Amino acid sequence: MLRGNRKNKRIGHAKKRAVSRDITESKRVDAALRENEERFRLVANTAPVMIWMSGTDKLCTYVNEPWLDFTGRSLEEELGIGWAEGIHSEDSEECLKVYTKAFDSREPFEMRYRLRRHDGEYRWILDKGVPRFNSDGSFAGYIGSCIDVNERWLAAEAVQKSDERFRLAAKTGKMFAYEWDVASDVIKRSGESAPILAIDEATPITGQQVLSRVHPDERKRVTEAFSQLSPEEPYLQINCRIMRPDGTAIWVEGSSRAFFNVQGKMLRLVGMVSDITERKLAEEALSTMSQKLIEAQEEERTRIGRELHDDISQRLALIALGIESAKRRSPAWAAEVGNQVADLASDIQALSHDLHPPKLEYLGLAAAAAGFGRELSERHGVEIDFHSEDIPKELPREISLCLFRVLQEALQNAIKHSGSRQFQISLTGEANELELTVHDSGIGFESAEAIKGRGLGLTSMQERLKLVDGQLSIKSKPQSGTTIQARVPLSPRMKSAGQTDDLTNEIVQCGVGNGKGFL
Repeated sequence: MLRGNRKNKRIGHAKKRAVSRDITESKRVDAALRENEERFRLVANTAPVMIWMSGTDKLCTYVNEPWLDFTGRSLEEELGIGWAEGIHSEDSEECLKVYTKAFDSREPFEMRYRLRRHDGEYRWILDKGVPRFNSDGSFAGYIGSCIDVNERWLAAEAVQKSDERFRLAAKTGKMFAYEWDVASDVIKRSGESAPILAIDEATPITGQQVLSRVHPDERKRVTEAFSQLSPEEPYLQINCRIMRPDGTAIWVEGSSRAFFNVQGKMLRLVGMVSDITERKLAEEALSTMSQKLIEAQEEERTRIGRELHDDISQRLALIALGIESAKRRSPAWAAEVGNQVADLASDIQALSHDLHPPKLEYLGLAAAAAGFGRELSERHGVEIDFHSEDIPKELPREISLCLFRVLQEALQNAIKHSGSRQFQISLTGEANELELTVHDSGIGFESAEAIKGRGLGLTSMQERLKLVDGQLSIKSKPQSGTTIQARVPLSPRMKSAGQTDDLTNEIVQCGVGNGKGFL
């Protein structure tokens, strides 16, 4: 009996010690959990992101201090479904849909929505959540983090909209972007290039292949233009014809910028290429119309000039003879009328020469220009200094007539508007071109405004020079005089109204050689 009691006591003491150990262990675990909880909250509240937790019922059980600082609300207001009150009305339905779907399938999720900040501004938030599980594998809810991505998101939207606008503009404007890597000779190009070049976007293309498709008449010009690129002059704008795989050609215009290394070696070329075929066709049509108008004008000038010279001048001469015979009856009256008729005959002769200069046809450009200067000098009482050098007597009629008309327009305008009484004319020839310069030291004008003005003088000169591939240069400033310069190549691509260089017919199958480099 006594031994049994002792045994029972030992068992009781053991149970008490076990219970005591269990309580101690439980307290230790609880303390550890509290410490872990405190550590988690300390980390969560000092984290640079907003952190939240939810239970198995999908309701919010915790948000950290950065969340509360962002919303400006209390913890009690955010718990449960309170946090959803700050979501923008346009994003709320989709946000809750994504959250619920992920929650039900126990899958991670990521979503963007606008959340109201404490100052009332809605900011774009990136919210990522993952499921939590207990040690026994049972589902415990979700934990997630949010970051403010407002600036980044708005910038991305702006870039996307800009890209969309660019693609729309490129498609509408028939242009594409490209980048050429010099070392590999590979060209990367945007999708808009496919319908322009008639080459699939996925088909690799090199700079050498592009140059080989440049129209043979323009390949040298294009190659020289690219060879002149340098770190000091990295920009280039050029247009040319490109041959498509089917043998037809299109006009393209490229605006490019070259990039170089520190040694000055070109690394890459980036830019935009536009299909300007329609513009070229329109320019050709306009040029043809201008040509026809100018030729019609010249024909009319010739007709009127000959009429004045051959008919009216002859009739005036007969009148002068009649007046001469009348001098015996009334000398004073006859002398006065004779002077008036003589002046009228002189004016008509000058007008006839202006309309149809015979010297230009029989004596050449230099002699006709010199004679015109003398006539204007005598007629207006001004001093005109004329100088010519190395002007061939035999010139294509189109060139000599063009430069003579430019001289007429420029000199007559100068006499009429400059206020100067002295003028200099220079007509010089070189190996490949002719140059006409008309200068005065008068009141001058703003050349840019004059070109945009309504007067037809400058426009007429420009249109005439275009027909012989010439160029017009105007240098003038108020109170600084004016210099007008016309340059015409001696071998221009001449056109006539009867033999129009129709671009549509010109863009036909054409043999293309090999080349190196990139357009």
